[in-house]
Amino acid sequence: MQKILLQVVHMKNLTAYIAIIVAMIIWSSSVIATGIGLESFRPLTLVTMRFTLAVALMFAVGCATKSLQRLDKHDIKLFLAAGIIQPFCYYMLETYGLKLLASPTISEVILSTGPLFAPLFAFVLLRERVTWNNIVGIIISTIGVLMLITNTGNLAIASPAGLLLLFGAVFAAVLYTVLLRKIPTKYNSLTIVFYVQAFSLLLFYPAFCIIDLPHCATFAFSWKSFAAVVYLAVFASVAAFVLFCYVVRRIGVTRANAFNNIRPAFTALLMLLLFGEQLTWSKWLGIGLVIGGLFICQSSHKLFTFNKLRK
Repeated sequence: MQKILLQVVHMKNLTAYIAIIVAMIIWSSSVIATGIGLESFRPLTLVTMRFTLAVALMFAVGCATKSLQRLDKHDIKLFLAAGIIQPFCYYMLETYGLKLLASPTISEVILSTGPLFAPLFAFVLLRERVTWNNIVGIIISTIGVLMLITNTGNLAIASPAGLLLLFGAVFAAVLYTVLLRKIPTKYNSLTIVFYVQAFSLLLFYPAFCIIDLPHCATFAFSWKSFAAVVYLAVFASVAAFVLFCYVVRRIGVTRANAFNNIRPAFTALLMLLLFGEQLTWSKWLGIGLVIGGLFICQSSHKLFTFNKLRK
């Protein structure tokens, strides 16, 4: 009986790992779709359109399947806080941080550091257990990320304001995953993502009206860019967010965030497959380190043990 139970638990975790890998592949491909969308739309306009379509789609699916749940009044503040942190704060900080920072390389490095901070947030705020496997795996994986995205010679041109905004985006992403763990388990993933993104629109719309609406006449609309926005809405904002929400609640904040390190590897592979972009040996080594570190982080074998300070 005990063996059967262990097999069931293992299969549930396997489902979670498959779900998180699919989510990371989608988010990796969203980089390409975002670039296409930005050919016609300003950043804030693109994001506002993306989440408007996503919320409308989730509402239609939720009503059709009767899977959209009502919120209890005392939970509204938690959902509102999650919506403010991500999508709104994360995408605003990321977009304008990238605009201010002179070096795309430094931007990518900073945005990939979320898994380094996730164990600290998870331990302090959730008392989630952190092991040396988590820490060592994340460090190795992060070294791989740096090998994938770092170019030399441009560290001196970083904008302090841009750096501050990008680190703010990183903390927003990690804090968002912590809030997901605090949301009561009675809500399904579709309900959680729907209300979080719906509340974020309460902030996106006023920001759009103030910042981008006066420039709408200058947009060079194309169906190619609009199709990219639809892709971002359906897959990156709905499918990937629902999968990620499920995974965080299944395997925890630290392990779920560790998978963010594999996104640059997927992006590099997609660029190779779709555009024929060749990878150097150092890039392939970086991919190997990312995947190897990820396996160490997820391993249940206690290579090193860091006992929780508070039971």
